Amino acid sequence: MLGDETAWLDFLAYKKEHHISAWREKELSEFIEKREYESVCREIERGSFPLPKKAIISKQNSSKKRIVYTYPKNENLVLKLLTHLILRKYDHLFYSGLYSFRPGRGAKDAVRRFARDRRIEKMYSYKVDISDYFNSVDIALLLPMLDAALSDDPELLAFCRALLLEERVLEKGKPVEERKGIMAGTPLSSFYANLYLRELDGHFYENRIPYARYSDDIIVFAETKKKCFEYAEFIKNFLNKMKLSVNPEKELFAGAGEEWTFLGFVFRGGKVDIAPASVKKLKMKMRRKARALARWAKRKGLSGEKAAIAFIRAFNRKLFDNPTDTDLTWARWFFPVINTSESLKIIDNYAQDCIRFLMEGTRTKARFNARYEDIKRLGYRSLVHEFYQFDEE
Repeated sequence: MLGDETAWLDFLAYKKEHHISAWREKELSEFIEKREYESVCREIERGSFPLPKKAIISKQNSSKKRIVYTYPKNENLVLKLLTHLILRKYDHLFYSGLYSFRPGRGAKDAVRRFARDRRIEKMYSYKVDISDYFNSVDIALLLPMLDAALSDDPELLAFCRALLLEERVLEKGKPVEERKGIMAGTPLSSFYANLYLRELDGHFYENRIPYARYSDDIIVFAETKKKCFEYAEFIKNFLNKMKLSVNPEKELFAGAGEEWTFLGFVFRGGKVDIAPASVKKLKMKMRRKARALARWAKRKGLSGEKAAIAFIRAFNRKLFDNPTDTDLTWARWFFPVINTSESLKIIDNYAQDCIRFLMEGTRTKARFNARYEDIKRLGYRSLVHEFYQFDEE
């Protein structure tokens, strides 16, 4: 299947339908046109595959670091198609409470499901995040699950096992041995992440308890405070059994009728909005970028307008057409789910303030010499406006 051009063209068509960035589309199109996947298929047939490269990157809006792994471009593209096919072939293994990396469902479906259920408004909730989930998965515990799941395809199973059991990675160009879990950043890790906690998903499904998991994010609802604590204890004990731990900073209980947050969204009083923590993260990014561009413009002797244009371009890319290798842009993640523009107005006002600061070189009232029409002329796109345009599509 990996050497079948039809499968690749179908994959390209799927990616186009799901808002692939222009340069990613070009990369994939050229890869298919040149049939570069054939050499990778021969590699796999020979039982040879390059080692993943380890990288340490900064977590968003934090001094904390996280470890990710990548394969060379051609091998990574082949793994992407393989993952695409696996997630569809074996989707029947998973329970309805799982929303990550599944065809035809996603984060918006989880949030909408609970937001539309009137019972939820009167229930207690527990939300938790698993610490460093992907890189903490115990391979010895995962392999029996993988053996059972892929028992109908021995060749696929052998290939997946070989990648998981490879203990070496490239660090600064040299092979080193380390415990790497299912390797955050690699395509197949999404399938493994779904599979590893399948039993936990099944427990809440079989007991008809309102529950959702999106990879390493979990939320559960209960009719009483006591039951809510019982569910929380069950989850933590299960994770401990699977050699995982919760992130105490992202462990939240909410009382009956109180707001609850999940996947960057907040539900309160019938409204689904962007969670305050998500708004704060974006504002921090804008503040840092504005400061950096102000220093850059001063150092280069450039006008404030040049700095403002650079700021606008950077956030237009991030918010609306992010060129990085992600499934959804910022707007595509939030817009389909939220039903209010309250947080968008806050972000818009902050962005405009940063732009005025860059244009006028001050945070005093003099910054308002830069009118909204001037900001718009530089290419600024209002989130509120884009949201209502999106809503009409």
